[in-house]
Amino acid sequence: MCVGLPAKVLTMKDGMAVVDAYGAKREISAELVDDLEPGDYVMVHAGIAIAKITDEDEDE
Repeated sequence: MCVGLPAKVLTMKDGMAVVDAYGAKREISAELVDDLEPGDYVMVHAGIAIAKITDEDEDE
């Protein structure tokens, strides 16, 4: 089992993203998730974006 943290993508550059997770800004790898843009939300585990959070996920 892994524990992920939701975060908002602030900027993207060369496969890396700066995200905001509850006020903490971190640079993470975004190479595993396609089509990320600033404003998207991702699930982050161990400094890597592992999934994009969609509107359908938000309803859950």
